[in-house]
Amino acid sequence: MPGYPPFMNSYGLVTKILGKIKEAKTPDRFTQDYLAKTLGVASGSAKPFIPLAKRLGLLSSDGTPTDTYHQFRNPDHSSGAMARAMRTGYADLFSRNENAHKLDRKALEGLVVQATGLDSKSGTLRCIVGTFENLKAFADFGSAELPPTKEETLPPPPSETDLREFGLGLSYTINVVLPRTDDVAVYNAIFRAMKENLLRR
Repeated sequence: MPGYPPFMNSYGLVTKILGKIKEAKTPDRFTQDYLAKTLGVASGSAKPFIPLAKRLGLLSSDGTPTDTYHQFRNPDHSSGAMARAMRTGYADLFSRNENAHKLDRKALEGLVVQATGLDSKSGTLRCIVGTFENLKAFADFGSAELPPTKEETLPPPPSETDLREFGLGLSYTINVVLPRTDDVAVYNAIFRAMKENLLRR
């Protein structure tokens, strides 16, 4: 559900699917068909893995495997990539406790309760914690630094100051809906305010 950390109800499948991802060829797009036919996990309870993987940053919004996905399949970077994915997907938990991955189950449940407001006996709470712990089995939060992903190496967008230095400028379109009135003073006031507040450099 929106607002909750990512989870699968059948969180035991996380280990099975991730293990198969390491063995199988990387698809152009990770679809339900790929999950069922190539990875051999065809049960309906496995379908939530794709939304989970997207929230972890393993898949892009259209199902394309990301750099983190490719790094997870690389034995040299696999555990570090999963640690990165967990920090992405469970950012709220890690912002509350940077060592969330070191907590025992009871302490982790308490952290999730604090972050979500769930009842301590909630089935959703159990699934969030179970998913987290199954993912953690593939992660090493103390591993060597990973190569940057494509997203991390993209240059920041140019600022308006940068554009001006290259002789470029920004243009804006402003649509003004004028009120119906026979009083010319109203229009004069509107255009005067625009000139004083919008048209000055």
